This record gives sequence, C-alpha cells and structure tokens, in this order.
Amino acid sequence: MLCFKFIKKILKILAKYSPVNGLRILFLRLSGYSIGHDVYIAEDLIITEELNNRKNLIIGDRVSIGPRVTFVTSSNPNNSKIYPYVSVKSGCIIIEDDVWIGSNAVILPNVVIGKASVVGACALVTKSVSPFTIVGGVPAKVIGELNVKKKDFN
Repeated sequence: MLCFKFIKKILKILAKYSPVNGLRILFLRLSGYSIGHDVYIAEDLIITEELNNRKNLIIGDRVSIGPRVTFVTSSNPNNSKIYPYVSVKSGCIIIEDDVWIGSNAVILPNVVIGKASVVGACALVTKSVSPFTIVGGVPAKVIGELNVKKKDFN
C-alpha cells in the first residue's frame, strides 16, 4: 500500500507538469482516476487527497478542465491541535459528460457537476451542480442556464 501511495504521488506530479494533454490523462489514469474520452486537462491540475481512495475522482467524456483547477477529495487539519474538534471532509467528486471547468476553480468533496454544465473561473464549488447550469463565484452560485437542446445530450 505504501508503495502504491508513493507511485501515485509520482504519477500525479508527472501529470501536473506534463506539457502534453495525452500524457497528463495517461498519468492520471495510471494513478487510478476514472477519466472518459476526449477529455482536455490543462496544466497544473491539483488533486488533494490525504485519505487515499482510488475511485474518488470520476471525469466523464468531453470534459474540459482549465489551468490550475483544484479537486479537493479530502481535507483535514493534519497534526493541528484542532484535529479532535473538526470533522474530516472527504468524498468522491464526479464530473459528468460535456462539462467545462474554468481556470483556478476549486471543487470540494461530495460534489457532482451535472452534464453540460459550466463552472466559471475562480469558482469555489461546495455543492452539486445541476445539469445544463452555469455557476460562478465564491461560493459558487447559479448564474445562468445553458440554452441547449437537451435531447442532444442524451
């Protein structure tokens, strides 16, 4: 288990700094993440996970993730004296098909980004996002809906 954690950290570093999208996706898949087809992941993707779970990030098909996006699948105060007084936050993040996530967005644990949604740059997503929705801000709020033919996304 310790060996896998070490290898996973190395693969995540390689993915973060790889100059080629295909290599970033390959390294992330080798790390155990589920990533769909025709996905674009820009440079500097951060996935924080103190509590290792191989299936804590699922990315659907045709998803576009901007630079410096952060997925927080788990968080805790580590060795701080406040540790006994706060709860550890952890959970899966699911990005459904045809989602666009703007640069510097942060997605917290237990969030589902519904299909064909847009997350604005620098948004802090603390709750799940309904399909065909545009969200932005800190914390992220609905700022619009995509005017699309929903039958095209079935």
